[in-house]
Amino acid sequence: MPLHQYDYLFAIGTIFAGLDAWNIGANDVANSWATSVGSQSVTYVQAMVLASVMEFAGSIGVGARVADTIRTKVVNTALFADDPALLMLGMVCAVTASSLYLTMATRLGLPVSTTHSIMGGVIGMGVASVGSSGVQWVGSGSGTGAINSGVVQVFLAWIIAPGLAGAFGAIIFLLTKYGVMLRENPVYKAFFLVPVYFGITASLLVMLLLWKGGSYTITLTDPEVAGTIVGAGAAWAILITIFLMPWLYRVVIKEDWSLRWWHIALGPLLLRRPEPGPPPHEGAGIKDYYAGHLTKEELAAKRAAENGDVEVVGSEGVVAEKKTADAVEGSDSSVTGHAAPRAGHVPPKKIVGPRPEGKWHTGPVLFWRVKWLLLRGIDQDVVNMQNKKDVLSGDVEEIHAHAAHYNNKAEYMYSFLQIMTAATASFTHGANDISNAIGPYATVFQIWNEGALPVKDKAEVPIWILVFGGAMLVIGLWTYGYNIMRNLGNRITLHSPSRGFSMELGSAVTVILATRLSKFTYSLTHSPPYLTNICADPLPELPVSTTQCITGATVGVGLCSGTWRTINWRMVAWIYMGWIITLPLTGIFSGCLMGIIINAPRWGMPDQ
Repeated sequence: MPLHQYDYLFAIGTIFAGLDAWNIGANDVANSWATSVGSQSVTYVQAMVLASVMEFAGSIGVGARVADTIRTKVVNTALFADDPALLMLGMVCAVTASSLYLTMATRLGLPVSTTHSIMGGVIGMGVASVGSSGVQWVGSGSGTGAINSGVVQVFLAWIIAPGLAGAFGAIIFLLTKYGVMLRENPVYKAFFLVPVYFGITASLLVMLLLWKGGSYTITLTDPEVAGTIVGAGAAWAILITIFLMPWLYRVVIKEDWSLRWWHIALGPLLLRRPEPGPPPHEGAGIKDYYAGHLTKEELAAKRAAENGDVEVVGSEGVVAEKKTADAVEGSDSSVTGHAAPRAGHVPPKKIVGPRPEGKWHTGPVLFWRVKWLLLRGIDQDVVNMQNKKDVLSGDVEEIHAHAAHYNNKAEYMYSFLQIMTAATASFTHGANDISNAIGPYATVFQIWNEGALPVKDKAEVPIWILVFGGAMLVIGLWTYGYNIMRNLGNRITLHSPSRGFSMELGSAVTVILATRLSKFTYSLTHSPPYLTNICADPLPELPVSTTQCITGATVGVGLCSGTWRTINWRMVAWIYMGWIITLPLTGIFSGCLMGIIINAPRWGMPDQ
């Protein structure tokens, strides 16, 4: 029966779980889309729409599985069997500490791991309530089995995830760099490789759905799972070849400026279109993805002009003019691939607009205030915000100048891949990180609703909690996501579609593998019967930090696109500092809050 005497705890838990999910949207969702916005593959508004759909779908479809790890695999919940309300209080303290810390970090523009935050909160309340022995630091058994569960499993993932993501991102980008970008006629090489990448990305998404699962049960055998994964990727690659590639051929090779995205459905029929006429205005067609990003020669010429150094301006200016002329003469085969001097990023049109004249209570002013409240979060020029100099960003122009510029038309083809990889990364983020908010909250609700610890076999996360968490996550993204996204984009290294695609795919691969690491470890350390029908009885998944994955992938790709100078190490150090302090700070805050509450004197009337 419900514990109505603790209605206030349930209410407080609801408020702070909502705030935690809001912060996940504002702080963490940028991980999946900052590279796409930074490379200008999508606009900020387009990223918000796509991220909302994919994050919400991942939260609802798959999010319940990782929630069980947060709830039951960090603190031994059996110790609370005699007093389940104490566990309820502990989870409220954990989510309160996590949400308040994330609010502070988001306000400061510090990209932190929301996984670190809630884990620290749960550990802190566990130490304060049942002692350090009640926290499952390591799993049972010895050897590999000892690190297959418990807090140590998450610590290892935090160490390994950035390195793995960096390695995967670097490998993918090196294949793209030497297989396409540095080859003769890179656009034609991209035509052969892009469908393959589409198929691989589709297979990864299906792999996530089958391996990770959700509120549904997977009954396929191992060969059937493998066949489904490969078959889905191959089918998607064939569809891309039939429908998207003819459209890209017309747009990229034939420079048909009149085509729009909805013409993709025409597929091979597009090959029969007549030759396009001249564009209606200058700049129509493929955008310049390196707009506003100068090469070393161009930057030297610019700064020499600012300092009045005529000799340097003349010599470097000749180099810049020659590069532009080469690009115009052979736009399909030049490495630079710019059709005109780069004019910088054009700010998007403001949605909110300036405040109208009049007193605060007049109709136009009130309407403007409503628009400001609802739309200010998306009415931001994130790309130009990333170029703003401050203590953390350093000399962004100098950092970008050390990165190579590749064929712009080939980059354009990778922009479509980047959208798909960003959507996949966003789906995996919603599936993995929504548990940081709704995992503890699900425990609060179930204890309040049932008056006892949830039975293990019935400890399922209600669908309405997943919807609540997903909705708050999307609201956080729309209202305040820009504050973090500007730090994770071009402020770390120069972004372009080919680079961003490699970063996002490397991060998505790491998340998928890390969330399945415990299954493979378990299978390899037990007798052969455990190796059969892996998907029939899955183990709880490992919550990993998507912030660490995308940051590691960004650094790995940045190092492969130039020299070590292409990385803003000051910003990387700032992000790492946030990772280091997050868990101990939230742990101390949660533990102190829990300890004060359970040890506080009772101020009541003495017995008569």
